[in-house]
Amino acid sequence: MVGGARIHATGNWQMEAMNSSESISVVIPCYNAAAWITATLRSVFAQGWSALEVIVVDDGSTDESVARVKREFPQVRVLQQQNAGVAAARNAGILAAEGHWIAFVDADDHWLPGKLQAQMELLRSRPDARMAYTAWATWESLDAEPSSSMLDAVRQQETDLTKWDGPSGWIYPELLLGCSVWTSTVIAHKDLLRELGGFDRALKVGEDYDLWLRTSRMTPILRVKRPLALYRLHPSSLTKQTPVANYEAAVVERALMRWGYTGPDGRSADVKAVAQSLARTWNAFGAANLKAGCTKSAWGSARKALELDRWHGGSWKLAIKAVAMAAWRGPWRPRQF
Repeated sequence: MVGGARIHATGNWQMEAMNSSESISVVIPCYNAAAWITATLRSVFAQGWSALEVIVVDDGSTDESVARVKREFPQVRVLQQQNAGVAAARNAGILAAEGHWIAFVDADDHWLPGKLQAQMELLRSRPDARMAYTAWATWESLDAEPSSSMLDAVRQQETDLTKWDGPSGWIYPELLLGCSVWTSTVIAHKDLLRELGGFDRALKVGEDYDLWLRTSRMTPILRVKRPLALYRLHPSSLTKQTPVANYEAAVVERALMRWGYTGPDGRSADVKAVAQSLARTWNAFGAANLKAGCTKSAWGSARKALELDRWHGGSWKLAIKAVAMAAWRGPWRPRQF
């Protein structure tokens, strides 16, 4: 059950600011992120947005995350719930938000200056659009704050539009080819997110991809072609358990069953390109399982990939490796895979 304390700055100006049509609620799901959360919050408040509400939804942390937030950022609204996953945490933030717009950032990621300003300027130019996202840069570091050299390197590349290009507008066909939207860069109208029902809690992975596909049926999704956020890579994010399901393929296949290949603007994704993209997801899923010694899953994934794209070289290699590993372990019996 969601609960927690609300701590707002006092005064009529705060109430008036949150009534503004450009008021923003920032939702930050947090699970054992004590090492990062305060740096993330500093990057949020550094945006300088006057009509800003910040909500940290703690998803059953066992570390000092909540204590640090309350001690260093008393203006932040803190919600606490038993561990239920990132989708449930974000949904709790959406339901609690008072701003007209909702922005997301994970507790270990970082926003760069001017992110919210750039997005709101773009949204003002397209009144029909109710969601925007930005380009981003990856950041491999254990440090809480990005180094000045890292920030300088990103700034120097800002003007390279080809590097930061990506789909913008009615992007449903492009999303069928892969998730080009990163959640920590998203800002969307609160009413839109509530109409869509938020993130699907049944999806343990790919819940964000699923929501952006559903969103792309409702509104243009605009991209700011500048890197205005840093996606942190660190040991806990690089070391993942072997996937139990190909969630990426499941999300895309569900979208295809509901809407097919054509977006609301009449443009269609290339059927062959979608099949090739799905084949790549099955190859990646199978390779991860083969690495873990799961030859049955690897073989089945290779077969699915080759059914989608018989010319996918990586999947042929995967199939051969799965057969070889099974043969090395014992008599070759495909039906036992």
